[in-house]
Amino acid sequence: MVLLDRRTVMSGMLGAAAASTLDLTQVQAQGAGTLRIAMTASDIPLPNGQTDQGAEGMRFVGYNVFDSLILWDLAKADAPGGLVPGLATAWRVDPADATRWIFTLRPGVTFHDGSAFDAAAVVWNFDKILKADSPQHDPRQAGQGRTRIPSVKTYRALDPMTVEFVSTTPNALFPYEISWILMSSPAQWEKVGRNWDNFLNSPSGTGPWKVDRYTPRERLELTPNTTYWNPARRPKLDRVVLLPMPEPNARTAALLAGQVDWIEAPAPDALQQLKARGMQITSNVYPHNWTWHFSRVEGSPWNDVRVRKAANLAVDRAGMVELLGGMMLPARGLVPPSSPWFGKPSFEAKTDIPAALKLMAEAGYSPARPLSVKAIISPSGSGQMQPLAMNELIQQNLQEIGIKVEFEVMDWNALVSSWRAGAKHASSRGAHSTNSSYFSQDPFTALIRHLDSALVPPAGTNWGFYVDADMDARFAAIRAAFDPAAQLAAIQRAHEKIVDEALFLFVAHDVAPRALSPRVKGFVQAQNWYQDIVPVTLG
Repeated sequence: MVLLDRRTVMSGMLGAAAASTLDLTQVQAQGAGTLRIAMTASDIPLPNGQTDQGAEGMRFVGYNVFDSLILWDLAKADAPGGLVPGLATAWRVDPADATRWIFTLRPGVTFHDGSAFDAAAVVWNFDKILKADSPQHDPRQAGQGRTRIPSVKTYRALDPMTVEFVSTTPNALFPYEISWILMSSPAQWEKVGRNWDNFLNSPSGTGPWKVDRYTPRERLELTPNTTYWNPARRPKLDRVVLLPMPEPNARTAALLAGQVDWIEAPAPDALQQLKARGMQITSNVYPHNWTWHFSRVEGSPWNDVRVRKAANLAVDRAGMVELLGGMMLPARGLVPPSSPWFGKPSFEAKTDIPAALKLMAEAGYSPARPLSVKAIISPSGSGQMQPLAMNELIQQNLQEIGIKVEFEVMDWNALVSSWRAGAKHASSRGAHSTNSSYFSQDPFTALIRHLDSALVPPAGTNWGFYVDADMDARFAAIRAAFDPAAQLAAIQRAHEKIVDEALFLFVAHDVAPRALSPRVKGFVQAQNWYQDIVPVTLG
């Protein structure tokens, strides 16, 4: 049985290991009101507005330092939270033109530098992403944000507190797209010499937290915005320190040693030890699937539906649950079967080795005559759970049915860059799949962005260059359905096709385990990729 080559993995982890070598003595010496968080990222997310390091960057830096026109309700643990007003108090589609949206902005909001937030600032921030010839255009922020808003056609200020957006086609999902775009201060960018690198050293947003200290690969320190526009969400802590710590055992050891108060994704085999030491283990269902995204370029072995289905029938999901200490739900599609979006597909992604071997034989392969595939993976990263151990198990499972897997190990940010560039790009190194766990919080990010033929790179993140007219029609029906019942039926039809054609390797739904010191009080783990640290205190 072929195992993941540990030398290859270690070479891919060198950069991440370097980022884990932190001087924690200063952090340990911080005041009693300082919360220290160990992230899975190998570097500090950029505090520029449209941050990097995947959704973990948005979770800890993006929505804390900056705001969007539309935010997420993160206040409850017992049900998913929907979209709520942020820097916009209201938004509506023009009844006479379903492509025209009107956003009413929140009055009296100021950036951390004291400058006013208004419609001109909104236009400026969309220009920094979408308008390559604008003085403030930032390729890094454009790379993070452009693919999130593919239907934005035009935008303009109607008056100081009103913005008009026009979408390329009628799009009922437009508010979800807008929620991704965060507001940086135009005045602060001017003040630091119209230079985004300088902006990183003195960032300015409108969020509940301000950046006090930014040291790449070491730490980001946040202090409260005591004049935040929502008084109910003004922080109670004195300071938050974010630390990049990509190795799960290092995170676990730091928590046990009292060097940090909060760790993302603790090592599964340490969960009982952490509980015995009085640590709080929190988890919750949330919209996140852990998959392999298949390449569909010419010559890809995943173009054969028999091979795709066989791989899905080979994965030992029960063994994966055990491997992760129970901290996952087995995946049968891009959303769990309990989701109203799941529908009624005819194919069931379950463990059935005889059926998998039969399909492989029909495709001309067997354990004695294996099919070779290359898969991009990362040693850590935003929402990647425990990627090395999980991918090693998948490698073993697929070998059993005649699929021999070679891994291309990349740092998380490099993997995300190759994912945006697409399977045809040199940065994907000829790989036939990429393992980037996916946010599935809304229909666009859960389904459409991965498979819409109009969103192949560089236009979007259809990494595998999947093209199917019937699927495009199903997606168009979702966008056109402003009636909730009609939209739900359209989403179900799209997801049924995704499952029935085994368009991904469906492995796991994360439950977002994290371990907290008993000193941490007031944290509510929302059923959301993002989390609110504003209510947190230290006892």
